[in-house]
Parts: sequence; C-alpha cells; structure tokens
Amino acid sequence: MTQDAGWGGGAQGGGPPGGYGPYGGGGPPYGGGTPPPYGGQPPYGGSPPPYGSGPPPDWGGWSRPRGPKPGVIPLSPLTLGEILSGAFQTLGRHWQQVLGIAVAVYGTALLVSVGAVAVAYAAVGDRLSAVVDTPDDSTPAWADLRPLVIAFVCLWIVVTAAMLLATSMMQACCPVIVQEAVLGRPVRVGPTLLRALSRVAAVAGTVFLSGLIALVPVLLFIAGVVSTIVTVIALGAWDPAGWLIPLGFLGALILTPLAIWLWVQFSLAPAVVVVESRGPVDALRRSAELVRGSWWRICGISLLAFVIASVAGLVLQQLLNVLGMFPSAFGFGSEEFRHEPTTSEIFITASGYLIVVLVSQLVSQIFSTTFPQLVLNLLYIDQRIRTEDLAPALISAASTAPTAPAAPPGGP
Repeated sequence: MTQDAGWGGGAQGGGPPGGYGPYGGGGPPYGGGTPPPYGGQPPYGGSPPPYGSGPPPDWGGWSRPRGPKPGVIPLSPLTLGEILSGAFQTLGRHWQQVLGIAVAVYGTALLVSVGAVAVAYAAVGDRLSAVVDTPDDSTPAWADLRPLVIAFVCLWIVVTAAMLLATSMMQACCPVIVQEAVLGRPVRVGPTLLRALSRVAAVAGTVFLSGLIALVPVLLFIAGVVSTIVTVIALGAWDPAGWLIPLGFLGALILTPLAIWLWVQFSLAPAVVVVESRGPVDALRRSAELVRGSWWRICGISLLAFVIASVAGLVLQQLLNVLGMFPSAFGFGSEEFRHEPTTSEIFITASGYLIVVLVSQLVSQIFSTTFPQLVLNLLYIDQRIRTEDLAPALISAASTAPTAPAAPPGGP
C-alpha cells in the first residue's frame, strides 16, 4: 500500500499522534509505515526554504514561479484569487460529497429538533389547546401558560445544542475535505464523517473557547457597568442610568476591535484540531503562531469569505422562501379555504410554510457554514507553506497519493 508523506506540526514540533493522511499529526493514514520524512525542514539537504520568511529571491524581473497543482490550489504561497478559486473549486468538484455530508449532519440535527418538538407537543399539547381556545375577551390562565413557557425554553436549548453540534461537525469535516482536494484525492463521505466524528468534540471545545475568549472583554465591561448601576440604585445615591448606560455601550464598542483581533488570532484553530490532532488549548496557541505577522491578510480574506457566503446564502434562502408567498401552494387557494379556516387547516398551512422555511434555512446554513471554513482551511495551508516550507512535503504526498477521477467534460 502506498504510504503518504506526513506533515504534522511543522517547525513547531508536530502534533500528537492520532492524525493521518498527508498532513495529519500521526504519519501514514492506515497505520504502520515510516515516520514523517520532513518534520517541517527542507527535504533536500538543508537548502534554504523557497517560500520562507527571508528576503525573496531575485527572479530576474519575472514573478515567482508557481508550484505544481495536483488539486484545487498550486502548492506554493497563495494569492487571494487562488484561495477563493480553491474554495469554489472544492465545492464545484466535490459538491455531491459536501452536500451529502451537510445533509447527513444537518438532517440529523433537524430530526433531533423535530423529535424534540414532538415530545414537547405530547407533553403540553392539551395546555396549548386550552390557550388557543381561550375566548378573545379573556386572558389565558397562568397554569396553562407556565408549562408552555418551560417547554419552549427546553425546546430552544435542545434545538440550539443540536445546531451547534452540527456546525461543529461541519467545521471538523471541512479540513478533511480540503486536505483531500488540495492533493487531488477523491473525497469519500464515509471516511470523512468518521474522521470528523473523532475530532468533533475537540472542535466544539475550540470554537467555544475561542468565542468565549473573544467576547470576554466586552461581556466583562457590560457586566461591570450593569453591576455599578444596580449597586448605585440600591444605595439610593443617585440615578446613574442617564450616563452609565451609554458609557457601557461606548465601552463595548471600544472593546469590539479587541474581540475581533482575538477571533482572527484563533480562526485557524479548528483546522489545527483536525489536521494536527491537537487539543483545544494547544490548537488556540498554534493558531496564534500561524497568524502572527499575517493578521491583516487573514482578517481581510476571512471577512470577504463571510460576506460572500452571507450574500449567497441570503439569496438562496429568499429564492426558496418565495414558495411560501403563494398560499395556493398549501391549500389557501382551494375551495375549502374560501370560508373561515379551522384550527386544523391553519395547522396544515403553517406546517407547510414551516417546512419551506426550514429547507431554505438549511440550504443557506450549508453554504454560509461551508464556504468560509474552506477558505480558512486554505489559509491554514497557505500559512504553513509560507512559514514552514510545507510545499515540498505536499508535492511528495501528492505524487504518491491516489488521484481523484477526472471531471466529466463540461463539468466543474
């Protein structure tokens, strides 16, 4: 069986065992084999890195030569156009696998959400009927409303947790997809899901920690202002709301750049977790090391990727939501709805519209989650090429890896 060249932690010392594939933390993908041959150092006798941080070589007035391109990007330092093109090509070449993985992940989350709704309805359905059937000239009893409020809160927690886990799973899948796409290897749904599943807990922890750290300055300032307001009012000294509340918003606004800076510092951590098999805290440190010296570039490209994904996702969502603007699609144009609709008829119509909304949100969520992550993973590879001379290891891995089948004529 062909062995792949490994590339783990690069010049920083490599990640712990457990990764696999051409740039995992543990060498060959299927066990056994020799250790990674490069270890982040030049493989050809100690010559200086061609893409390192030293002064650029003189190419005689010509631009720097590009590396080979076995997959979606050339194996050399990437430009903005190559990063965005690589992300779009990954989606174009492997859209079936990406869509299949996204449908499996978000479909599972949707089934969990629907199951939670069914359980909640079975538990408090009679209370809901009592509230709905309350006469217009009276208010529902609190004894009927309280179970509905509790059920809604529990339902919100379950649905939010399911969607957060689904998003973390997609963030764990994207590095695996990019890894194969960069080397021109076929992307298979089963192995991708299995590998991502083994790292999803660490990815979720990384995302939680990075978000918490980024928001801590703002949250602490707001908490301090609120505590001051409550304390002063309780002491009865004076009414501070006139100037402390605007001061709180101003302080949060001033601290927002710090939160953005921290977010960019940790933006490559999910890729580190999957590719190098590192834990959440170690991945945050590693991401900060890779971002050092390229903060503005990574921030700009990441922001552009999120804008592109948001606009495209919004357009897709609105196109699908148009279906919900036609009442005849769910029966309001038929003869039986010419009279005042009953509760069951309203429920059927609302259910149909809700299905359209959920599908449109799912499609929008798939693209808005996947595309920025593909860009961030390509930025991770680009930073390692620039700072750790990863290109020779990638070239060697691509030359020994099985290639993906050629695209059909006229396809992506």
